[in-house]
Amino acid sequence: MSSGNGGSSGRNSERNTGVLAGRRVARVGFGAMQLAEGFARPKPSRESAVALLRTALELGVDHIDTAEFYGTRAENANDLIREALHPYPADLVIATKVGAERDADGRLVAAQRPEQLRASVEANLARLGAERLGVVNLRRLDMQPGILAEGGQIVDLDSQMAELAALRDEGKIEGIGLSNVSAAQLRQALPLGIACVQNSHSLVDRTFEDVLDVCRAHGVAWVPFCPLGSAFPNHPKVVDLPAVREAAGRLGVTAAQVGLAWHLAYYEGTLLIAGTTDPAHLAENIAAAGIRLDAAVLGALEGVGK
Repeated sequence: MSSGNGGSSGRNSERNTGVLAGRRVARVGFGAMQLAEGFARPKPSRESAVALLRTALELGVDHIDTAEFYGTRAENANDLIREALHPYPADLVIATKVGAERDADGRLVAAQRPEQLRASVEANLARLGAERLGVVNLRRLDMQPGILAEGGQIVDLDSQMAELAALRDEGKIEGIGLSNVSAAQLRQALPLGIACVQNSHSLVDRTFEDVLDVCRAHGVAWVPFCPLGSAFPNHPKVVDLPAVREAAGRLGVTAAQVGLAWHLAYYEGTLLIAGTTDPAHLAENIAAAGIRLDAAVLGALEGVGK
C-alpha cells in the first residue's frame, strides 16, 4: 500500500503515537462495537470476532474502545475482548463507556446517576476480568445521536464527575473521558482532569469543531466516533466525497484511508477507534497512520463539509 506523500515514518515513531491517560499509544486503535452489534451490518461469529481482536494486537493496536452495553446481556463486546486477549498485555489500554445500560428486554436505556456510573464501572471490570480500566468515558445523553436522558436520568455533570474522580482515586480507572459533550461541558470538567473526548466528527460532520478547539487548547486527546460519517443508509459518508476519491486515486490508497489520514493531520492529539469486522479493512485502517497528506490534498479537503 502506498504511503502517499513521501512514505511512512514507521508505526512506532512518535509521529504515529499519541497520549491517552498518560500512556503513549498508537494513533490508530480499534472500536469493538461492530463485533458485538454489527452496527448496520451482519454481526460476525464469535470465532471471527475473537480472531479479529487478536489480529489487531498483532498489527500494533494497543488501544481498544468498548462498553458493557455494546451487545446484549448474554454476550457483549467485553466478553469477546476477554476471550481474545486476557491476560492483557501491559501496554494495552482498554477504554470503556458508561452512562447507559441494557434493560431486561435488551433495550438501551439511560444510566446517568452517579451510583449507576459506579455500577457500570464495576460491571466492566468484572466482565473484562480486569483490575483497572485504562479510560472510562462518560457518555452524556443531553443531545443526539442516541438515546436522550429524561426525568430522573437528567443529572448534573459535577456529580457525575465527582463519582468518576472517586473511582479514579480508588485505583479502579486510570483516566476519565467525556463523550457527546458540548464545549461548555468540557470546560466545566477540565479541572478534574480529562484524558480524552469522544464526539462525532468527520469531513462530513464538523458540528463539534468548538469542542475540538478546547481539546487543542488544553492538549486533550480527541477520539472521534463515526470518523468516516454514519454507517446508516441515507447518511453522508466520507468515502463518497469526490475530493476524497480524487485524493485516494492520486495517492494510491483507499478513500477510507484518506478520511482517516485527514483526522490524523487535522489535530496531532487525535486517536482513531475505527471499527470493522473485516481483517482486510482492519489492516487498511491501521496503515492509514503511515499516509501523509500534502498541502494540496489538505487544502482540497479543507472546505468539504463546512
